[in-house]
Amino acid sequence: MDVIRAKHAGVCYGVERALDMANAAMLDDEDTYTLGPLIHNPKVVEELDANGVHVAASPDDVQEGIVIIRSHGVEPDVLATLRERGLTVIDATCPHVAKAQRSAAQLRDMGGTVVVVGRADHPEVLGLCGHAGERAVVVANADELPDELVEPVGVVVQTTQSTEKLESVVEAIRARGIEPTVKNTICFATRQRQESAARLAGEVDAIVIVGGKNSSNTTHLYEICKAHCPKSHFVEGADELQASWFEGCKTVGVTAGASTPADQIQEVVECLEAM
Repeated sequence: MDVIRAKHAGVCYGVERALDMANAAMLDDEDTYTLGPLIHNPKVVEELDANGVHVAASPDDVQEGIVIIRSHGVEPDVLATLRERGLTVIDATCPHVAKAQRSAAQLRDMGGTVVVVGRADHPEVLGLCGHAGERAVVVANADELPDELVEPVGVVVQTTQSTEKLESVVEAIRARGIEPTVKNTICFATRQRQESAARLAGEVDAIVIVGGKNSSNTTHLYEICKAHCPKSHFVEGADELQASWFEGCKTVGVTAGASTPADQIQEVVECLEAM
């Protein structure tokens, strides 16, 4: 069975930067926490915890020491609260997410509705809403747009969403006779991984998507692959692979989300090659 890796897969710059910051913080003698999981990869979060970088569910859980802001960012008031309490804050917000936050604030200042395209429960989206203000509305797709949109309307998007979802929301707004101001804040690394995964999924008999089940960008990769290849399998690690999935397959593709380190991808590749 021939195992083919996607041209673009695995950790992006923003995740690598956040991990480097966390690893540097380990060298300090102070207690170190991340506000929520640093990245959406359970295996990596477990490794960080074992090395002294623990997850705090909220600012109230940290009394002293170092707090690392997760790669997904936070609401402005959360950041202000941490600093007011005298905690050492390391901001590991992905630069692309920080750009999306600035875009949300610019749209807020226009005075109308800010439509945030993304998952309402995702930490990045919560942070975007914090910058977008009280008139922000979150939609996962065009069907969730509210009946009334106060003009002017601005649109910003979670950095790990697909271009297709953004475009469908924008077209639905235009269909109402409203021309929105659109900030396409989908990051380049996300687009690269999505396009690369789609190409590979259309060329192989089966494909494995590696990453955290709680990862939005990896979930989107799985959805894209599933649309091109019925035998698409989403796993967090090599231990989840089942030989029966690949019966009769001559080629198997492997791709991974932006929060999946190279060693986790390699373990999956080696396991597949051994089948």
